[in-house]
Amino acid sequence: MRRLLTDRGAELFDLRPILLVAGLLLTTLGAAMFIPALTDIVADNDDWRVFMGSALLTLFIGGSLTLVNWGHAGKLSLQQAFVMTIFSWIALAAFAAMPLALSQLNMSYTDAFFESMSGLTTTGSTVIVGLDDAPPGILLWRALLQWLGGVGIVVMAVAMLPMLQIGGMQLFKVEAFDTPEKVLPSAARFAFSITIIYVVLTIICTICLRLAGMNWFDGVAHAMTTIATGGFSTKDASIGGFDSALIDYIVVVFMLVGSLPFALYLQTVQGKTGVIWRDPQVRLFLSAVVFLVAMMTSYQLYANVNEGWDALRYSAFNLVSVMTGTGYSSQNYSAWGPFAVVALFWIMFIGGCAGSTSCGIKIFRFHVLWAAMSAHVRRTVYPHGVFTPRYGGRPIDQAVITSVMSFFFLFFASIFVLAIALSFTGLDYITALSAAATSIANVGPGLGNMVGPAGTFTDLSDPAKWLMSAGMLLGRLELFTVLIIFTPGFWRM
Repeated sequence: MRRLLTDRGAELFDLRPILLVAGLLLTTLGAAMFIPALTDIVADNDDWRVFMGSALLTLFIGGSLTLVNWGHAGKLSLQQAFVMTIFSWIALAAFAAMPLALSQLNMSYTDAFFESMSGLTTTGSTVIVGLDDAPPGILLWRALLQWLGGVGIVVMAVAMLPMLQIGGMQLFKVEAFDTPEKVLPSAARFAFSITIIYVVLTIICTICLRLAGMNWFDGVAHAMTTIATGGFSTKDASIGGFDSALIDYIVVVFMLVGSLPFALYLQTVQGKTGVIWRDPQVRLFLSAVVFLVAMMTSYQLYANVNEGWDALRYSAFNLVSVMTGTGYSSQNYSAWGPFAVVALFWIMFIGGCAGSTSCGIKIFRFHVLWAAMSAHVRRTVYPHGVFTPRYGGRPIDQAVITSVMSFFFLFFASIFVLAIALSFTGLDYITALSAAATSIANVGPGLGNMVGPAGTFTDLSDPAKWLMSAGMLLGRLELFTVLIIFTPGFWRM
C-alpha cells in the first residue's frame, strides 16, 4: 500500500520515497553480491551459487521497488526521513544475511542476521568460528558489508543526521542539505564524491598492506574493514594472526584516517589545504589518541605487560582499535590487568570524529560538553559575567547543548537497559554489560572470555543475539533516530 491514511481519508504518510531509496540500496547490495560469487567461482567453491541466487533475488526486489516508485523522491518530510533511515538499514541487513545463512557455514538465520548487522553497522562482532578456513566468498562478503556500511554511515552523518538534529549533529549542517526536499539529490552528489575518496584510500591501504607482507586477498579484505573502522578479519586471531609490527602500524594509520571527517578530505582535494588540522574535533581527537597511547604504553612498561617497543606497538594498535570502534585485536587485552581493562572499557565510548566511519559518542560531543560545563562554572564564580560556550570559535546554540546532553544520558541509559535485558538471557553481569556497551558503541569485542577479544559471540543465545543486533542498529543510527519513532508524538507530526 503506497499511502497510509487517517480514518477521515486525509493523506498522512507517503511510503513511496522510502521504498524508492530502499529499492536503490537493495539494488546496490544485490550487485555487490556478484563480487563474492566471482571470488568463489575462481576458488572453485560451491558457495558461488548461493551468492548468485541471493544476488538475483535481491536485485529483483530492489529493482521492482525502484521502478514502481520512480519519480517520487522530490519531497521528503522529517517523518519520512526517520522511517527511511531505519527501514533501509534493517532491509539491507535482512537481505545481506541470506548468503551467510545459505552458505557452507550452516549458520542459522539469527546468526546470519547478527553477522550482517554487525557488518553493515561496522561493529565487528562475529559469531563465525574458523575464519582461517572459511570460504573466500564469505570472507570477502563480510569485508564488503563493512565497506559499504562505512560509506553509508559517512553520507548519513553529513546528509541526514544534521537535518534531523540528532545528538548535536546540527553543528555540521551543510547548506546543500538545509531542507528535507534537497537531501536526496544533494546526498547523491555528495555520496559520489565521497565514494571516490573512499575507494582511493582503500586502494592505498591495500597496497601498503601488500607491501608489508599480506597477500592480495587479505590486503583487500583488511583495507576495506580498516577504512570502514569495522574490524572484520580473515583470521580468528584478527590482525594478531599476521604477527607483523609493520602491518600493525599501517593499520593504526588507516584506522585514524577512517576516523577523521571525510568531508574535510573532500575539501582538501578541492584545494582547501590545512582544513583538516584546523578542525577543532580533529585536533582534540588526535591529541586524545597521543595522550591515551602514551598512558597505556607507560602502564605496560610499568606493569611488565610488554617490553620496549612492543609496549608502544600493542598499546597503540589495540587502543586506537577500541577508541575508533574498529574492533581489531593484536593481543588479548583482557589479560593486561585491571587498569587496562577498565581504561579500555571507558575508552571504547569515545569514538572518532563526526562525519567519519567511526562510532561511539564522537569526540565533538565531549568538546561541546566541556565548553558548556566550563561556561557554567565561570558563570557560577562570576554571576554577573557573560560567558558563552564556543565550538571552533563560534557560539554554541543552546539547542545543540541540550541535544548533546540528552545524547549522553540516552547513550548510557540504553547500555543500562540493554545490559539488564541481556542478563535475563542468562549472561553474567560482566558479559552482559560489556556486550551491551560494545553493541551500542559499535566496537566489536567486549570483555570476558565469551565476548572478549579472544572469543566470539557464537555461544550467546538467540534472544541475546537479536537484542545485540537491535543495540548495534540503535548505536549506529545515533539512538534518537530509532527511539523517536516509538513516541506517540512522532506519528502526529
